[in-house]
Amino acid sequence: MTADLHMHTVYSDGTLTPQTVVDCAESAGLGLFAVTDHDNVSAYAEVAYLAKSKGIKTVTGIEVSAYDNGIKFHTLGYGIDLEKFAPFQKKLYDGSLERAKDIVLKLNNLGFGISMEDVLAERYSSTVPVHGAHVARAMIKKGFVESFEAFFKNFLFRGKPAFSCIQRPTSEEAVRAICEAGGLAVLAHPGRIEADAETLKSKIESLALCGLGGIEVYYSTHTNEQTAYYENLAESLNLLKTGGSDTHTLGFGGRRVIGQPRFEPSAFLLKRLNVY
Repeated sequence: MTADLHMHTVYSDGTLTPQTVVDCAESAGLGLFAVTDHDNVSAYAEVAYLAKSKGIKTVTGIEVSAYDNGIKFHTLGYGIDLEKFAPFQKKLYDGSLERAKDIVLKLNNLGFGISMEDVLAERYSSTVPVHGAHVARAMIKKGFVESFEAFFKNFLFRGKPAFSCIQRPTSEEAVRAICEAGGLAVLAHPGRIEADAETLKSKIESLALCGLGGIEVYYSTHTNEQTAYYENLAESLNLLKTGGSDTHTLGFGGRRVIGQPRFEPSAFLLKRLNVY
């Protein structure tokens, strides 16, 4: 069985509808996939219904946008009990509103006339937490920037004038919340984390003590060397190995495509996810 356990829809910062995701999963020959929208699971019910009609297995998924001292330690969660997870998800939602207000204030102070109403209007649904992508769309629509890339590069990346990390959970908080809801917590795309090898290894070891159950070893932009390194690290820490494309849209320069890189989950992972 091939799987892709990392992708996004219009319910966070992606452009793909649940139907498109399922169609792409079918075209890629996947037997299992998970939508992991940022900080919410709003797409799951629709995705699960559509996947079942195609005979494809799916599990609940989320990518918690966790940060430690301004550095991304995004945490994937699978097989979450949605009722148990609801209080933490509400904290994520409420935090996203406060963070968006902070970003809008900073942009206003830089001379850009943008409002929260402009940003909220860019969401697919009112159930969706506010994401930087929604601010970017509002800025583009106002004619203040030409592209997503330009907005993030010049304003929203760490160290830029509109960067905000308020109300973000730490990686430890994310791991504990996922585990308390019966889910499997997995460190997302470690090769993208802005930390040196020893610091990152120490962090992963620390998170494992909090309940981290896996590492996203197979990832769309990992090099062969990174993949081999994280394979060995996962094995040494007795952590499960997962894989995903992190697809957000179609035609993203060919780098992120549903079903790539090819990933075949182990029997241990399938059992942990209750997939048989």
